[in-house]
Amino acid sequence: MAIEYGKTVAKLQGTCGVEEADELLQWLQANPRGKVNLKGCEHLHAAVLQVLMALRPPVSAAPDDPFLARWVLPVIDQSGGGEHG
Repeated sequence: MAIEYGKTVAKLQGTCGVEEADELLQWLQANPRGKVNLKGCEHLHAAVLQVLMALRPPVSAAPDDPFLARWVLPVIDQSGGGEHG
C-alpha cells in the first residue's frame, strides 16, 4: 500500500496510484485536522493530486522528490507548514 494511515498523519510513499484516491479522500474527510507526509512520495496519480488540491491538508513533511517539491507542493500546501527545504 502506498499510503500508511495513522491517527493524525497519512504517509504517502512511492507511487500513489488511482486506487488510493478514494481512500485518501475518505480518511481526510473523517480526519479534518489530518496532515499528509509526502517525504517518501515519488509519484502522485492525478486523482490523488486532485484530492490533495481540493482538501488542501497541512503537509507535515515535504517530498524529497525534486519535481513534487517544486511543482506539486506549492499547490497543495497553502499553509506553509511543510518542511520545505
